[in-house]
Amino acid sequence: MNFQPVLSTVAETISTAIAPVFLLAGIGSFLNVLTGRLSRVIDRARALEDIHPTASGAVRDRTVRELRLLDRRMGVLNNGIMLSVASAVAVCAVVALLFVAELLHFRFGRYVAVLFILAMAALTLGFVAFMWEVRLSIRATRIRRELFRLTEDPPA
Repeated sequence: MNFQPVLSTVAETISTAIAPVFLLAGIGSFLNVLTGRLSRVIDRARALEDIHPTASGAVRDRTVRELRLLDRRMGVLNNGIMLSVASAVAVCAVVALLFVAELLHFRFGRYVAVLFILAMAALTLGFVAFMWEVRLSIRATRIRRELFRLTEDPPA
């Protein structure tokens, strides 16, 4: 088998692979956001874990509720990271298949298309997980109504 690709063929394949490579850069940025959020959630959970043993009454109840929510957020973020990484791996496979198909004259078009669709589906689910986690974080950071009362306001 002659493995001497024409330079124009390699250039054309590189040109075709540019879009998925830019997609990889976007996925990398998205992963940076997700891991940053996960880091903040972990930091908050550690701070609450320090408070938990000495807390009692309403403070302990709030701490437990927030720890439960933080645990849920960590799970959702983990799923989002996993889906996004799976998407990135699939995009890398698409790029590799583009070159293999072109260089070895294989007809991988259908497989490349299916793999790209799977990559986009995984990325979409990663974005859904991100949206879900943002909603959970809003619930975790709701300000308690009793904190809005001024000192001169009569109790409700």
